[in-house]
Amino acid sequence: MKLTSPAFVEGAMIPSKYTCDGQDISPALAWSDVPAGTKTFALICDDPDAGAGTWIHWVLFNLPADSTGLPEGVPADKTLKTGGVQGTTSFRRIGYGGPCPPGGTHRYFFKLYALDNTLALGNNATAKDVAAAAKGHILAEAQLMGRYKRQ
Repeated sequence: MKLTSPAFVEGAMIPSKYTCDGQDISPALAWSDVPAGTKTFALICDDPDAGAGTWIHWVLFNLPADSTGLPEGVPADKTLKTGGVQGTTSFRRIGYGGPCPPGGTHRYFFKLYALDNTLALGNNATAKDVAAAAKGHILAEAQLMGRYKRQ
C-alpha cells in the first residue's frame, strides 16, 4: 500500500499552510495498492519528537474501503460526509491539528492502516483506542513522513 500527498514528499518539509503558523488545515492525502479484503481504513498522524511523548495530531477511522484519499482541509466534524469518524487528538479535540513544535525540527508521521473490519469506537476514541481495536485486523499499512520547524 502507498500513501502520498501533493503537499509534500516523503521526508520533506511540510508547507506552513498545514501548520499552526498557517491555515492549520489538513493536507490532501492519496493511497493506492490497497489489499483485497479491506473493509475500512484508519489514519493516525503523530509527532514522536514531542518532549512529553508522542503527540497525536489526527485520528480517523472507519474510512470506507472504496476511498482513495482525503481532500485538503478536512473539516473538524465528528463524522465525515464521505464516511469515517474522527477521534480525539492530543489537543483534546476532534479533527486535524497541524504541526506546531515549540523548538527544533520535528517529524510528523501520517500512518494509514487497511483493516479487515469496522472499528466499534465512538468519536471520543484516541489513537491508543484505535490501535487496540485494530490489533489483529491490519491487512497492510503505509506511512508518509514530513518535517516541520517553526521560523
